[in-house]
Amino acid sequence: MKSIHIVERTLPLAWEASVLACWKDGEAFPTEYDKPLDPPSRDVTALIHVTHPFEEPRIHRAFPGGLDFLEVYRAEMLYGVHDHWIDPAAGKWEYTYHQRLFAYDVPGLGVIDQIAAVIDKLRAAPHTRRAQAITWQPWNDQNISDPACLQRLWFRVSGGRLHMNTHIRSNDAYKAAFLNMYAFTELQRTIAAAVGVEPGEYMHIADSFHIYGSYFQEFEGFLQTVERRAPQDRVYTTDFARDFLIEGCDTLLAEADMPPDKKTLIQKRRAELAGE
Repeated sequence: MKSIHIVERTLPLAWEASVLACWKDGEAFPTEYDKPLDPPSRDVTALIHVTHPFEEPRIHRAFPGGLDFLEVYRAEMLYGVHDHWIDPAAGKWEYTYHQRLFAYDVPGLGVIDQIAAVIDKLRAAPHTRRAQAITWQPWNDQNISDPACLQRLWFRVSGGRLHMNTHIRSNDAYKAAFLNMYAFTELQRTIAAAVGVEPGEYMHIADSFHIYGSYFQEFEGFLQTVERRAPQDRVYTTDFARDFLIEGCDTLLAEADMPPDKKTLIQKRRAELAGE
């Protein structure tokens, strides 16, 4: 295996540098999703260190996916707006990250809110090495079609700031990693506020950080964007994206099956974005 170590100041430039490093230095690996004519993926183990992840601009303009979906994904992670779609017996979702982190169902123990436990631990001992939350279910995840990619979140307070390490076993570098990093840092911000400190640095650790061969041709567009545009033209501020993020809230609010308690959270978030 090859590895990359990226240290950047802001979130979008850290993601950009990591994707380029994966493309340049990645080892060729087949995947379990390859079609017969797909080239092998490019794959590395990645450590991505973002020293100022909440500094603007926070959004890369070339990440695959609309800005409205960035807000939808954030709401899934922080609020569990689609936890009600979990129904493996009906062929629906096996889990969500929110459900595993906030309502982890452990056989013989019941449901555990790991994030609440993390907050309590950090309030009691900010320097602790034990503030973590896990997603992997060893009694289940080896046997399902889409096992959890996120494995563990680890937290520590230093210098009055909450730092977070995210551990992922498998991470689509181009199509998923920016969404992941954005939403995970939003969770970091939320936990920091609950603990009563400022959010700090962010580390994103992926065992398999990969670019699938099936979309190498599509990936050329990303490479051209990086080559042709100046750094300031490859990023968006949150203020620029605000109207699109509000559209994401509206998309969620329009879902007929949205639970009332989740709708209340989305309405509050929408009001915050709109400055109401």
